[in-house]
Amino acid sequence: MIAQRDVSATLEVFVAAPCEIEMRIAVARVPGIAFRERLSVVAGGMPVTPEEIEDAVGTRVHRFHATGGLVSIDYWAQITHPADPVQPTALDGSIYLRPSRYAESDTFFGFVSSRFDADLPPGELLDQVATFVRTHTQYIPGTSDPIDSAADTLMAGAGVCRDYAHLTVALLRALNVPARAVAVYAPGCNPMDFHAVTEAVVDGEWVVVDATGLAPRQGFVRIATGRDAADIAFLENHGGSITLNSYWVTASSPDPLPCDDGRSRIAMS
Repeated sequence: MIAQRDVSATLEVFVAAPCEIEMRIAVARVPGIAFRERLSVVAGGMPVTPEEIEDAVGTRVHRFHATGGLVSIDYWAQITHPADPVQPTALDGSIYLRPSRYAESDTFFGFVSSRFDADLPPGELLDQVATFVRTHTQYIPGTSDPIDSAADTLMAGAGVCRDYAHLTVALLRALNVPARAVAVYAPGCNPMDFHAVTEAVVDGEWVVVDATGLAPRQGFVRIATGRDAADIAFLENHGGSITLNSYWVTASSPDPLPCDDGRSRIAMS
């Protein structure tokens, strides 16, 4: 098991008009996890202390007001003890079967009925969906837009991790398997970036699936959890206008990264 993980994110944002900025870049605060962290925000040459908002699953939103000019954001964390696996609740079984903006599962009912046997156990459906997404989608940066949905990805046959996650989530929900999107830090990911994956309920637990196969799932560090990218985006603004000039993400571990066959049942720790 990978214990220690070191993660960081550096962002430079240009604010053209005053707005509220929200970030989801901090390690999620979930039961059992132990970590150290630093967060620095400088706006217009002055340090800013963001407000922290935490949701029911440990996602932490850092929010602050920016009047204009350059904003520099630096985050670092060292996980010294992994979290306990997150257990699904009765509410999860309701929320994560519903269609959402980027995982419009209600438009996939006809498609999944022709491709999959919905009477199979959830674990087998998970394997089949992951295989389908992996073999029918090419990982090609720049081929999708931030507003592309699961249906767009299915038709295009290409995208990035966000698109893989949305398509996986939508197919699973259409097959009556609760599924959600998760933003993670991913040691070993190539190309290194914020990474998006899927969690699905199988045999009473959340298990993680990553159809991209870009990094071993055993090393993932949870950042944000939600219905789709609308809930887990690393940066957004309310009002005003911003431009993301640059960002840099790192994720590593002093422990050897394990091999991941992509099929083992792994709960994100």
